Amino acid sequence: MTKEQVTPMTVAVLGPGGIGGLLAALLSRAGHRVICLAGDETARTLRADGMRVRSGPFGDFMARVEADTELREPVDACLIAVKATALDAALERVPVKAPGDGLLVPFLNGVEHPAALRERYGPSRVAPAVIRVESTRVAPGLIEHGSPFAEVDLTGETVGREQLDALAGALAGTGIGTRVQDGEAATLWAKMSFLAPLALLTTRYGLPLGDVRTLHREELTALAEETAAVSTACGAPADPAAALARYDSFPHGTKSSMQRDAEAGRPLELDAIGGALLRAAERYGVPVPVASGLVRELAATGR
Repeated sequence: MTKEQVTPMTVAVLGPGGIGGLLAALLSRAGHRVICLAGDETARTLRADGMRVRSGPFGDFMARVEADTELREPVDACLIAVKATALDAALERVPVKAPGDGLLVPFLNGVEHPAALRERYGPSRVAPAVIRVESTRVAPGLIEHGSPFAEVDLTGETVGREQLDALAGALAGTGIGTRVQDGEAATLWAKMSFLAPLALLTTRYGLPLGDVRTLHREELTALAEETAAVSTACGAPADPAAALARYDSFPHGTKSSMQRDAEAGRPLELDAIGGALLRAAERYGVPVPVASGLVRELAATGR
């Protein structure tokens, strides 16, 4: 589908931070109506100044967006781009009936949030997504996109394929590499099995990935094997050797978002990542001693 063939959509973005802000700005620039949902101060800033992006692949640009503290009308899609730790509070900005028949598309870490969203909004509207990108909100309405890529996998076994394809076309029209995947569990666990070792180890030791993969190589290898085993038990076969090769290909200074949250004193997505991993392991009887120890040690920090 070419950009010229894409029908303009109305898209709400809950949480216009590093991920949500980038998506909002790109969709707006591509001709879609975008409504950012945020607190009073951020909403005022976005209405007045728009969304500014600094990006290598997409260039430096400013995009006009609408902004409100609550969704007040039906939309084609509502992209949920908040941290798992803020999800419950953020959803107060999206009343159950407000999106109409529009899709709710969570870009959250972890694997358990789709079930919670389906319980709240109904299964026919929730379409989980995975995004691979490094993007940071440095100030309200100012986004720095640091990675040379931005890729999205859309899925959702309980929603209409036509809606998924329409959203995929809109995202692809912005320049984001976008795919619609058939297997929801495989899509979510593909990211989880890679993210969990990275997040847990960089945060536990307060080191960038380059130091973790040299100073704590044995632990990284064991954790990659554990998470791959859990992923496979959940119906999403994973390759720990391939994960290690990917870790080795990343820049030395790479940090996980959980590590950055720890450095800033913010709540950690420990339960959404580590906790969910341990619960899945227990459910399928997969031993995960390394993961259990790391989650226990991080939980002791009190965040």
